[in-house]
Order: sequence, then structure tokens, then C-alpha cells
Amino acid sequence: MVIPVEESFEVFFRREYRPVLGLAIVLSGNRTGAEDVTMDAFEAALRNWQSVSRLDSPGAWVRRVVANRSVSRFRRLAVEARAALRIGRREDLVVADGDGHFEVWEAVRSLPRRQAQVVALFYLEGYPRAEVARTLGISEESVKTHLERARRNLDEELSDADN
Repeated sequence: MVIPVEESFEVFFRREYRPVLGLAIVLSGNRTGAEDVTMDAFEAALRNWQSVSRLDSPGAWVRRVVANRSVSRFRRLAVEARAALRIGRREDLVVADGDGHFEVWEAVRSLPRRQAQVVALFYLEGYPRAEVARTLGISEESVKTHLERARRNLDEELSDADN
């Protein structure tokens, strides 16, 4: 019987950091915030490395943490930004992305939480539906449904923006 050798956290971190950060940037809309969320997720993985390292896909575990925290953080910041504008603070509240598709990813971030997560994992990470389902802990049928709804919502949102 061959006992699998557990990967060190350092090796895992070096391999996964950049793609996980990319996911966080797309979902949160802000590099600094994305870096914070990414580091929080990796710190949680390190604290629980004994159990996380034994999972079939520790990378999926970290992505799930990032997906949940990124969308929550973006929504909280959006509420804060709207409140700041209402009370007269006119700071630059620019949300940037690294690939030049600002409007698309901004529209993705406006989707319901689960739809945004599914779209980011499917299109940005290139995960097949089964892997998206495993990462988020939902069924493949739910992934399909969320993708269909997200596509419809994005089509409407981006069509309205063009007019």
C-alpha cells in the first residue's frame, strides 16, 4: 500500500497564489482587497493544513474561501461607497481589473453571489462544471442553472450599457 506524500504548504502556496489572487481580483474588483482576501484564505489553509492538505483538492478549498469572502467584501464596499457619495464624500472609488474588461467583470460582480462565483470559476479559472460544483459544494445541475441565469443577466446588463 502506497501512502500519499502530503504536499508542503510552501509548495502549495507558491503554485496556487497567483491564480487564486486572479480569482479574487475578478470577484472583488480591487487588487489590494483581493490580496487581503487571498492572504486570509491562505492563512486559514495554513491554520488547517493538516486537514486541508488531505483533501482531494486543497486548491478548490482555498478558492471556495476566496469566492465567498471576495463577493461579500465587494458588496460591503459598494454599500459603503454609495453611502459615502450620499453624504458628499467624492473620493475616487475606482474598481480596476487586470485584463481590460472592466465593464464585464463589474457586471459579474453585480450578479447574485453564487452566479458571480460560478462565472468566475468557469470562465476565469477555466474549471469544468464538475470542478466548479466541487469547489463551491453544489451540484453540477446548480452550476448549469447559475451559469444560464448569469449569462441572461449579463446579456441584459451589458446590452443596456451599450444603449
